[in-house]
Amino acid sequence: MNRIELKKRRHERRKRGIRRRLLGVPNRPRLTVFRSAKHIYAQVIDDLSGRTLVAASTNEKSGKAANGGNCEAAKQVGDALAERAKQAGIDAVIFDRNGYRFHGRIKALADAARKGGLKF
Repeated sequence: MNRIELKKRRHERRKRGIRRRLLGVPNRPRLTVFRSAKHIYAQVIDDLSGRTLVAASTNEKSGKAANGGNCEAAKQVGDALAERAKQAGIDAVIFDRNGYRFHGRIKALADAARKGGLKF
């Protein structure tokens, strides 16, 4: 097993451990984050119905960031997600960091979503 496969396996293990404890329900859905090298994506998901309620990313045509892989872009995604969640009537969520450390882009997105009015 090479180094990349080992890193992926460890990340999946962390991810499963976090997801085991979290469940997004209609009155408090799950806010999950996916981070790639160039972009960051965030969704608010109701796990009971299996539906994505709101989503935002740096890969969208509207408000496309110059560089989607930095903290400033993550803040923009957090703001956009909080605004869309408010419009959908969502004010409280459970934060799922998806196996990533809570720092950098993940923290910037979470702080911006909190500042936008989401409670978690």
